[in-house]
Parts: sequence; C-alpha cells; structure tokens
Amino acid sequence: MGEVLIGGTAALLICVFLSPRFIAFLRVREFGQHIREEGPEGHHAKAGTPTMGGIIIFLAVSAPFLILSDYDWRAVGVYLAAMLCALLGFADDYTKIVRRRSLGLRARTKLGVTIAISLLLWYIAKEKAGLPATLRLRFVDAQVDLGIFYPVLIYLVVAGTTSAVNLTDGLDGLAAGCAAIVLLAYIGITFVTTGQKDLALLCACLVGACIGFLWFNAFPATIFMGDTGSLGLGGAIAGIAVMTKTEVLLILLGGIFVIEALSVLIQVFSFQTFRKRVFLMAPIHHHFELMAWSETKIILRFWIIAAVCAAIGFTIYQQSLS
Repeated sequence: MGEVLIGGTAALLICVFLSPRFIAFLRVREFGQHIREEGPEGHHAKAGTPTMGGIIIFLAVSAPFLILSDYDWRAVGVYLAAMLCALLGFADDYTKIVRRRSLGLRARTKLGVTIAISLLLWYIAKEKAGLPATLRLRFVDAQVDLGIFYPVLIYLVVAGTTSAVNLTDGLDGLAAGCAAIVLLAYIGITFVTTGQKDLALLCACLVGACIGFLWFNAFPATIFMGDTGSLGLGGAIAGIAVMTKTEVLLILLGGIFVIEALSVLIQVFSFQTFRKRVFLMAPIHHHFELMAWSETKIILRFWIIAAVCAAIGFTIYQQSLS
C-alpha cells in the first residue's frame, strides 16, 4: 500500500514541477499544435499551444515505477506496451510539427507498429506471465478458450483502446481526466487481486501523472498531451486489461472511450450509407460543442459518465471474484 501511494504521489509531483519548464522549452522551439481546418471554429484559437505533453506524463510515470517496482512480468508488459505506444505517438506528433500539418504518420505505419506492440504484449502475457489464452466473461462468470486467436484479441484491445483514447483527446483535460478515472478503477481491481502489487503501483503512477498533467491541461490548456500521451495512455489501459483478464469488462470500465469511438463509427457509417449525419460533428464531444455547450460543461459531464461506468465495472469485477 505504501509503495503504491508513494509512487502515485511522486508521479504527480514530478509532473507538476517539470511541466512549466517543459512548456517553456516547447514554446521556444515552436512545437505547437496544428488544428484541423474542418474542426470546430472555436478550436482555431488553440493553434500553437505546446503539444507532446505525453513526454512529461511518461517521464513522471517511469521514474517512480522503475525505482519501486519488483519487475513482475505483468507490470513490465504493460509498461513496455505503454512506452512503445507513446513512442509511436511521439513519432506521429513530431511528423506533424515538422510537416506543419494536422496529419502525421501513414496509417499503414501505425498499423504495423500496433501489430508489433500487440504481439510483444501477447508474448509477455502468455510466455512470461503465464496467463491462459482465454477470454473472461465476468458478466456471466464464464470463459472462452481462444487458442491461436488470443493474439487477435490482444491486437483488437490495443488498437481499439489507443484509437478511442486518441479520439477522446479533443477538449482540454478530457482524455487525461477520463484516463485517470479508468486507471483509478484499475488500482482497485489490482488491489483486490492478490499478487498484483506491481500492476497497482503502475496504475497509481499513471493516475498521479494524469492528475499532475491536468494542472496544466485543464481548460484553458497551456499544453496538450498530443498523440504521445493519448496513444501511451491507451496502450497502458489496454495492457492492464490484458494482464487482469478484463478485456471484455473494459468496454464498461472505459465506457466513455467506447461512446466516443462509437460516435465516429456511427457517423461514418451513416454518411457513407445514407449520406446523412447523425451528429453535428464526431467525435460526440464536438457535437455538443456545436450545440453551444461550454467546453467545461462537456468535460465535467463526460467525467461524470466516465466515473459511473468505471464504478459499475469495478463492482462487476468484485462480484465475479466471489
């Protein structure tokens, strides 16, 4: 318990104290965010805001985790998946800055790297951590043996979660706050499961870093996490879901991310099929922006939804253990 609390607090303080200098560093080098022309008009004023704040998040996570960890393979697997996803996001962010546009790496490059990360996570989960190749259905207390299709499941979890968190990162503090809530639920999940102290420590470090980052990322943001942060946090959440056998339960635990991703899928399907839009703009947080909701109102209500989903998911997990 003590190491978990120390790790989370240390990550928070590192993020709070390093961020001002990092923001100044980014401003001097003009590493600012490029805004999509088709995005909400109000977002154009945010152009030039320092980005790649995910670097600070994962520096703050790494220091206490690497010092306090016992290097259990489950935690190591999650940490590696998160760092590699963050590195992919960094490459994407840097490409955008260099080319001065809102598009970064090619889709096929991201796909190939995501597959490689998923295979690494599968190898560690199966060969090092000794996890069975099963899909746990905690809603009905059953499990399905996936056999050779287990790596496919892990890829779907990693790709889906990183994409969903990335889509959610469209308003100041929205993704960081929602990720902190989901990861807080995972602290509880890893705490009630024996032998997962290192995973609980890593979750605490991630929560602390997200909260520390929110000090500067909350509306009006002075720094954005960029793809470095959103892909890294998505990779961390996906990895934790794999190592705790909560891949299906993640749909509820991370319900707010699912809602954001589904809104995009519905919008694309509706427009391509019927040439009609269901939402004024997708992801759905932009829909509410165009309905004249204030940014803070949207963020707070989405945090509430995230908290309700995470609480229900945690309750179902606890009941599945009895």
